[in-house]
Amino acid sequence: MLNIQNLKLSFGEKEVLKGVDLNVNKGDVVTFIGPSGTGKTTILKCINYLVEPHEGQMQIGDINIDFKNINKKETLKLRRNTAMVFQQFNLFKNKTVLENVMDAQIAVQKKSKKEAYDKSIDLLGKVGLLDKEKDYPSKLSGGQQQRVSIARALAVEPDIILFDEPTSSLDPELVDEVLKVIERVAKTGVTILLVTHEMDFARKISNKVVFMEKGKVVEEGPPQQIFENSQNERTKKFLRKFYAKTNEMVEAK
Repeated sequence: MLNIQNLKLSFGEKEVLKGVDLNVNKGDVVTFIGPSGTGKTTILKCINYLVEPHEGQMQIGDINIDFKNINKKETLKLRRNTAMVFQQFNLFKNKTVLENVMDAQIAVQKKSKKEAYDKSIDLLGKVGLLDKEKDYPSKLSGGQQQRVSIARALAVEPDIILFDEPTSSLDPELVDEVLKVIERVAKTGVTILLVTHEMDFARKISNKVVFMEKGKVVEEGPPQQIFENSQNERTKKFLRKFYAKTNEMVEAK
C-alpha cells in the first residue's frame, strides 16, 4: 500500500526528517510515537504533500513519486488517495456539518449532490452525529467536531487516512468518544497512519508501532515488541518517562 524511501526534509538549517524509510501494508494501522518535535506529524504532511520533502521516493498503490521531480498531476493523485484528520479539526465554519462532509465529494470527486448527501448521511450516522447535520461547527463540542472531521475523511474513500494527534486538542472527557470512532474505522480495514500520545490506545489498535527521535525511525515493530520487549535503549527510556509522568498525573488527581 505504501512504501517510503530516504525521505528528507529541512526547514532552513534544521533537519526535520533525516532519511526515513517506511513500509505499510494494506489494512495496517501504523502508529508513530516519540518525543514532540521529532518529525512524526511531518511524515504525515509529506504523504499528503502539505509540506514538500527535499528528497525521497514514495509509492502509494500504483502512484510512484520522486519528490525531487513531483508535478501537479502527481500531487493531485496523492491528495485524492489520502485524507488527513487534523489536531484542530479544520472544518469550514460557514458550512453545516452535512455540508462539511459533502463538500469534497462534490468539488473533488464530482459526485452528484444526491450521491454526496446519501454518503454523508450514512457516515454521520456511523459517527453518531446524524442529529447534528444542520448545525454549524461553532455549536459542537471539540469531540463532535473531530468526529465530523473523521466522517469527512471517510467520505472521499481514501486508500490511507492520516490521523495527526486527533485527540490532543480535546478536553480529557471527550477523548474516549473520538478514540472509539477511530477504533471502529480501523475495523473496517482502511489503512491508517496515526500520530498520538495515547500510548494505551496505540498499543490496542496498532499492528505496527514506529518510534521516532530526532527525525529518524529508531525502532519499529508489533506493539508487544515495542511496549514490552524493546531492543532499543532510547525507546525504553521514552516509554519509562512517559508512564512515569502519566502515573504522577494520576496520583496528583
